[in-house]
Amino acid sequence: MSIFEYNGSALVAMVGKNCFAIASDRRLGVQLQTIATDFQRISKIHDKLFIGLSGLATDAQTLYQRLVFRHKLYQLREERDMKPETFASLVSAILYEKRFGPYFCQPVIAGLGDDDKPFICTMDAIGAKELAKDFVVAGTASESLYGACESMFKADMEPEELFETISQALLSSVDRDCLSGWGGHVYVVTPTEVKERILKGRMD
Repeated sequence: MSIFEYNGSALVAMVGKNCFAIASDRRLGVQLQTIATDFQRISKIHDKLFIGLSGLATDAQTLYQRLVFRHKLYQLREERDMKPETFASLVSAILYEKRFGPYFCQPVIAGLGDDDKPFICTMDAIGAKELAKDFVVAGTASESLYGACESMFKADMEPEELFETISQALLSSVDRDCLSGWGGHVYVVTPTEVKERILKGRMD
């Protein structure tokens, strides 16, 4: 078993019309044994920027703490929040710095940039960025997430439709992966508000 699959995870971010959604499953396992069913994989950096960390849970928590520290330093120095593109470059640099003993994480970054233009991106464990205009996926359920998102995604969705689409994609994908699941956690972010919802899924 790959170290990336040790805890199991499913992450997806999707772009709408001047908004984005980011969703994850809630399972924390050790291989096939489930340890927790309310694990938080998505974290807020600021009101318009979120990061989800799939992969090894301990590395995800360590990396998140480093990122919060670096973002707070940036806020003190620049007196403003970091743009999503800048933050993606920061995450990439931190991961590449540790390339010979990497954090076993695959981050998904989603944010609203200038003119509330949505930005999403993912990267591998050593910080090679993959930018997308529609959706990005990560985690053990990524193969089934690609298929679900590919068939369900439409351009310029309004926030409510985006929520329905990402939720259906996530729930149908984690049912096809035994290492992720136990419900979902969805954030829909618009220029004016952040909606957080918990999904109930199959509990087996």
